[in-house]
Amino acid sequence: MATIFSKFKPLEALKKLVTGEKEEKEENVRSFNARQETEKAYEAVERGTLMVPLDKIVGSVGRYHDFDNQFRTQHKSKDERLQGILKAMREGKNLPPIALYQIKEDFFILDGHHRFKAARELGHTHIRSRIVELLPSKNTFENNLYNEKIQFRDKAGLKNSLEITEPGQFSHLEWQIEEHQRYLSTLKKQVVTFKEAALDWYNSIYRPLFTLIDNSQLVHSFPRRTVDDLYLYISVHQWEKGKKRKYGIDIDKLIPTDMEAFRSKMAEHQDQEYPEMKREIIVFVLLNIEGKYEMQIIEKLLALDEVQEVHAIHGSIDILTKIILKRDLLSSDAELISQFIQSTIRQWKGVVSSQTLIPGISRVKGDDRCHL
Repeated sequence: MATIFSKFKPLEALKKLVTGEKEEKEENVRSFNARQETEKAYEAVERGTLMVPLDKIVGSVGRYHDFDNQFRTQHKSKDERLQGILKAMREGKNLPPIALYQIKEDFFILDGHHRFKAARELGHTHIRSRIVELLPSKNTFENNLYNEKIQFRDKAGLKNSLEITEPGQFSHLEWQIEEHQRYLSTLKKQVVTFKEAALDWYNSIYRPLFTLIDNSQLVHSFPRRTVDDLYLYISVHQWEKGKKRKYGIDIDKLIPTDMEAFRSKMAEHQDQEYPEMKREIIVFVLLNIEGKYEMQIIEKLLALDEVQEVHAIHGSIDILTKIILKRDLLSSDAELISQFIQSTIRQWKGVVSSQTLIPGISRVKGDDRCHL
């Protein structure tokens, strides 16, 4: 019967404790073979020569025993070779690209360990690499979604994949490109390929709407979602379902229900000039307060950027204030108003009660005003 000591080999454990040696699986770089087997990644696709971030290179093909997790070597001859490569890089000599296998977001060195190590020692962030991607085939949610991303990227001829977090959604993006392809073919009176249309769609439709959403910081309201997820949601509802929709028409002012109309509108702006995904809400707040706090509360109200007017009035209400809030086009009026009132006015000493009024129709008669 095996004992605990025989299982854990105490002499080896003592040696590691004295020498500081760590377990091999922690000390060595990741094994490519183990990762390939885990992901069932056997189908190979040539990706050409690209610049790869050094921090995405996590392991080695076949030589993971020769390097620790910092890609340090233990043999003097290999260190001498590293010094020669460092010297060549400092002198600006053109070295061949390293060879990498890619499995999903991670890269493994097939050839060029010392060039990689030298690039990192010199403070480089990327290295020129010849890449062969091995597509995962293990039936998992993550792998299926990854393969959908890659298939769409390759079909569209895009450099980067879109970070959609739900499977089965890329067909909506293909629909957009196909619609845009038909539009461009009609406009130019010539055949436009899917990839040509995809490139124009990416630059003139996807990127502008992505930038609008990103600048609005709307994604912070949706944990575990990405800006691409919100792009998909908004674009599908505007351009596939927009013409059938009978509600939420405020967003139409910024993002027309016709995709090509949106493209034309965005063509009028530079990236830095894209309009915000915001709309104004006018709110009137009626306050009852304790008399001795009246002037103090009026001053606090005037200090808020959102407050436009403050009036001390006679009657059952003590103070009337006009407030203008801004919300993104997908948020709730009630949620924003409640958050603003509860985080400011309702926290103040002396406020007895408040009532909020939201106008249904507003008309302003010119700019002439009588100030008392």
